[in-house]
Amino acid sequence: MVGTSVLHQTHFFMPQDDYAKNPEFDFSSKEQECISLIKKCRSLMDFKLVHGQILKLGFLWSSFCASSLLATCALSDWGSMDYACSIFQNIDDPGIFEFNTIIRGHIKEMNLEDALYMFVEMLEREVEPNNFTFPALLKACARLTALEEGMQIHGQVLKLGLEEDVYIQNSLINMYGKCGQIRDSCMVFQQMDQKTIASWSALISAHANLGMWNECLRLFRLILNCEDSWRAEESVLVSVLSACTHLGALDLGRSVHGYLLRNLSGFNVIVETSLIDMYVKCGCLEKGLSLFQRMTKKNQKSYSVIISGLALHGWGQEALNIFSQMLEEGLEPDDVVYVSVLSACSHAGLVKEGLEFFDRMRFQHAIEPTIQHYGCLVDLMGRAGKLSEAFELIKNMPMEPNDVTWRSLLSACKTHQNVKLGEIAANKLFKLQSHNASDYLTLSNMYAQAQKWQEMASIRTRMGEQKIVQEPGSSSVEVKRKLYKFVSQDKTYPQCEGVYEMLHQMEWQLKFEGYSPDISQVLGDVDEEEKRERLKNHSQKLAIAFALIQTSQNSHIRIVRNVRMCSDCHTYTKLISIIYEREITVRDRNRFHHFKDGICSCRDYW
Repeated sequence: MVGTSVLHQTHFFMPQDDYAKNPEFDFSSKEQECISLIKKCRSLMDFKLVHGQILKLGFLWSSFCASSLLATCALSDWGSMDYACSIFQNIDDPGIFEFNTIIRGHIKEMNLEDALYMFVEMLEREVEPNNFTFPALLKACARLTALEEGMQIHGQVLKLGLEEDVYIQNSLINMYGKCGQIRDSCMVFQQMDQKTIASWSALISAHANLGMWNECLRLFRLILNCEDSWRAEESVLVSVLSACTHLGALDLGRSVHGYLLRNLSGFNVIVETSLIDMYVKCGCLEKGLSLFQRMTKKNQKSYSVIISGLALHGWGQEALNIFSQMLEEGLEPDDVVYVSVLSACSHAGLVKEGLEFFDRMRFQHAIEPTIQHYGCLVDLMGRAGKLSEAFELIKNMPMEPNDVTWRSLLSACKTHQNVKLGEIAANKLFKLQSHNASDYLTLSNMYAQAQKWQEMASIRTRMGEQKIVQEPGSSSVEVKRKLYKFVSQDKTYPQCEGVYEMLHQMEWQLKFEGYSPDISQVLGDVDEEEKRERLKNHSQKLAIAFALIQTSQNSHIRIVRNVRMCSDCHTYTKLISIIYEREITVRDRNRFHHFKDGICSCRDYW
C-alpha cells in the first residue's frame, strides 16, 4: 500500500508507553520528521496513517504540526474537506493561518457559502483577517455573484487599511465585474498606484463578463500600446478571443492567435477551444476545423463548439459526422453537445434525423431533456413549416415553455405566414411579461405582410405606451482591424458621399443582372416608390459598398448583422458576389451566409 510505503520511510514510531522510558527521545527532531512525512503523503490513506501516528505521539498540540496537517488535507488534490474540518475542530485556538487555510479549502471544493460562514466565525473569535484572507473571500463572492457580501468584505478591507494591497485590489476588480458593477471595478482600478499585469487582466475580464466586447478590445489595444513588457494571462486572451468572436473581429482574432503562438509554448484545451470558436464564428470555418482536427486532447466543450459552428454554417451532415467521430473516440456526450447536434439538424432542415437524435439522447445516453432541447425541436419543426406539430410539442412538454420556445414558434409563423398561430405565440410571450422589442416587431411585421395595417398600428402603439425601444438593425464590417457599424439610411460615417456613390454604381450594375427590389420586405403602408427608396439603403448594402471601396480587389468581405437578413438583401448580395467577383460572408442573428458566384451556402433555407 502507498500509505505503508510512506510510513516505512522512518522507524521512529514506538508504542506510546515507551516514550517515558526513553529519556533521549527528541520531540523537536521527531516533530520535523512528522512534518516531512506529511509532505510526502500522496493519498488520503497515507495521510490518515501519518495523522494517527502524530496523535499517538501527542504532537497535535504543536501549532506548526497542526497547521501542516490542516493545509495538506484541505488543499491537496487528494484531500478531504470533511476530514480537514474535523482537524480544524480539534485545534484549541486556531489562528489566522488555520482560518485562511480552511477558507481556501472550501473555495477549492466550491463550498463557497461555507467559506463565507468561516469568515464570520473568524470575526466572532476576534481573529483579525490579513491580506491573504480577502482575495480568497472575494473570489467566493465573485463566483456566488454575492454583491452585498462582497461590499461588506470591501468595508473590512478599508477598516483594516489594506485597500492598497495589489492582490486585494485585483480581487475587488474581479468581484465587482462578476457582480455586474463595472463602474466599481473601474473605480478600484483607477485608484491603484501600481497597476500590474494582473490588474489589467482583471479589468478586461470584468468587461468581458458583462458582454462589453468593444470596451474589452479597447482595453486590450490600450495595454499593448502602453505596456511593452506586458504578457497577457491565458484567461485574458480567452476573454479577448470571446470579444472577437461576438463582434466578428477576425483580423484582431488572428492577431491574438499570433500573440499566443509567440508567447506560449503550447495551448491548453480551453485556449484551443476558444480559438476554434473565434474562427468558426468569424466565418473561417475551414481554419476552425483545421485547428480542431489537430487538437491532441479534445473534450465535450471542444466537440460542442465545432458541432454548433458547423450548424451555424449550414453544414448539418458534417456536424453529425463529427458527433459520430466523438462517439467512436469513446467520449460520452452531455446535454450541451446534444443541444449543438439538434441545432445542426434544425439549420440543415434534417427533421427526421433531429427527432431520432432526441430519442437517442433520452434512451441511449440517459440524458433528461431540458427546455433547451425542446426549444431546438420546436425550432427544427418551425423552420421546416411543421407549425402544428411544433405547437403540439410545446403543449405536451413536461415543463412550462419559456420565452425562447414561444419566440421560435412566433418567428416560424412569420416566415410561413401563419397569423393565427403567430398571435397565440405572441400573446404567450406577452403574458410572460417579455419586454423584448423583437417580439412586438415580429408580430407587427407579420401583420404588415398580411396587410393588416390596423393590427400593425395597434402593436406599434402598444410598444410606445410601454416604452419598448427597438434596437435599430445594423451591419458591421471589419476593415484594417477596425470595425465600422452602419444602420439603414445612415449618413453619419466617414466617406459617406463615396459610399452612396458606390451604392448608385452597384444598383446600375444590378439592373443588368435582372435585379428587382423585393418591396414586400418594406413593412409599412407607403407607396412603391417610398418602399424602393427604403430598400436602397439597408445597413447591409451600405456595409458592402464601404467594404468594396476600402478593400483590395478579390479580398473577402465579412459582415456581422444584429438581426435576421431580409430576402431582398439576400438576393442583392448573391448578385453582388458575381458582379464584383467577391466572396461575401454575412453572419446574421440566426446563422452564416457564404455568398460566392451568385450562390449562398444556406441554399435559401434560413
